[in-house]
Amino acid sequence: MAALITAEKRRRDALGQFCFALHFVIMVFIVVGWAIPQRGVLLFYLVLLPAVVVQWQFNRNSCVLNNVESLLRTGRWRDPGNAEEGAWLASLIRNVLRLQLNRALLDGFIYAVMVLFWGLGLNHLLRG
Repeated sequence: MAALITAEKRRRDALGQFCFALHFVIMVFIVVGWAIPQRGVLLFYLVLLPAVVVQWQFNRNSCVLNNVESLLRTGRWRDPGNAEEGAWLASLIRNVLRLQLNRALLDGFIYAVMVLFWGLGLNHLLRG
């Protein structure tokens, strides 16, 4: 993982590094947050996951973090020149795993994983 972040830093300016790191931290929390044995964290987790999905839907499959980066760089909410806008995870998968997934396959995978993690978090909260 450190090699991934180091490789990405070489190609990004400070704002790009910060946005990538923030995305990465959020992704790690989405993956492991369900296992944190604290009621408040689990409640936050159970609200965060649907909020992330809903904001993707309302924002046309783009993450608000990418849009904020575009706004800071260009003064516009959308930047057609930002290859990661609406495709951060696809870019990560392509760069790390060398896989090119189509939109439908990627969306299906993402939503299935989000439902799985949300269910794990709810189960942990209820059994905790």
